[in-house]
Amino acid sequence: MNIHEYQAKEILKKYNVKIGEGIYADSPESAVAAAKKLTELTGTDIFVVKAQIHAGGRGKGKFVGTEHRGVMIAKSLDDVKTQATQMLGNTLVTIQTGAAGKVVNRLLIAANVYQKGETELKELYLSILLDRGTGRDVIIASTEGGVDIEDVAHNTPHLITKEFIDPAVGLQGFQARKIAFSLNLSGKAFKEMVTFVTRLYAAYKATNAEMIEINPVLKSSSDEIIAVDAKVSIDDNALFRHPDLAAYRDVTEEDPLEVEAAENHLNYVKLDGNVGCMVNGAGLAMATMDVIKLAGGEPANFLDVGGGANAKTVEAGFRIILKDPNVKAILINVFGGIVRCDRVANGVVEAYKNIGNISIPIIVRLQGTNAEEGAKIINESGLKVRSAVILKDAAKLVTEALA
Repeated sequence: MNIHEYQAKEILKKYNVKIGEGIYADSPESAVAAAKKLTELTGTDIFVVKAQIHAGGRGKGKFVGTEHRGVMIAKSLDDVKTQATQMLGNTLVTIQTGAAGKVVNRLLIAANVYQKGETELKELYLSILLDRGTGRDVIIASTEGGVDIEDVAHNTPHLITKEFIDPAVGLQGFQARKIAFSLNLSGKAFKEMVTFVTRLYAAYKATNAEMIEINPVLKSSSDEIIAVDAKVSIDDNALFRHPDLAAYRDVTEEDPLEVEAAENHLNYVKLDGNVGCMVNGAGLAMATMDVIKLAGGEPANFLDVGGGANAKTVEAGFRIILKDPNVKAILINVFGGIVRCDRVANGVVEAYKNIGNISIPIIVRLQGTNAEEGAKIINESGLKVRSAVILKDAAKLVTEALA
């Protein structure tokens, strides 16, 4: 589950990770109120107005039809109000949103932390995530933090350091010090970074995060280490342990069809093809998408109804698939192991009748327990549904449907 920057910073603050102070706002008026509050708390008279969307690249991104960026400096309360007005309700396009962009409904008003002083300001990069290749957590650090971090990874990978953490023993002190050394820090800044890394890893483990990314990490002019920006992704499978974090979910940032599928306990991912597929089991779903490709079509979605498919789940799956205007046919591929094929067939017939007229072809392939009985139910239903037992036959029917 992705969350917004202001929510990520709330989490980090609980684990005593130093952050750039900021306050959430959802209107121009609340943005001004937030700026006033920040002045009281920090003494700042310069603010950063930051669009809150589930995508990176906001600093370089632009709002549609304008030159306004997703992150703007405001030097007065009037500037804060103007920039909030320009951002809220408008579409921000970044390198990660695609051409469609995302509508901005939330803002973070942050205090300026880039103040000149005794030592030079420096932007660094730090992230923690699971490395599947080694089965270990990895801390990634670079001296070249900021808006061009993607270019650093592509053009100068030698400037990126990785430190792997054995999950059996956790982060060791010498590893935190290695990271601080790799960032060319010394004195107070070195000690601050060791503490920062240690606390950040504690937050990562305690929240069951899939990833924490801080870009930039600022070494301030007073040698403090501050998280200026923060991106946190929480493992969906661990949310039952963290109801407080589950409350951070913003469904307006998610695909509406995927939200609807989750509400019906379906695993759904929208794709760009023309053949909708409904399958019980993730592995079979992947194989089904291969069959659709071989048949000359393109899968329009990944939809796993799980092992407990019934009329309700099948109907919910139908309704979700049919909301995609690109779908020209639907292939239902069920292996009757946990669930009997005749039960699925009855579910298909009942769902078809409940929805009413479905104008696109539906192919149902049933294999496993009571597969022949299921095929008989489909064929004798009188509905515009075609059945197959062999996967090759189902692929042939898909080809005919797309012709």
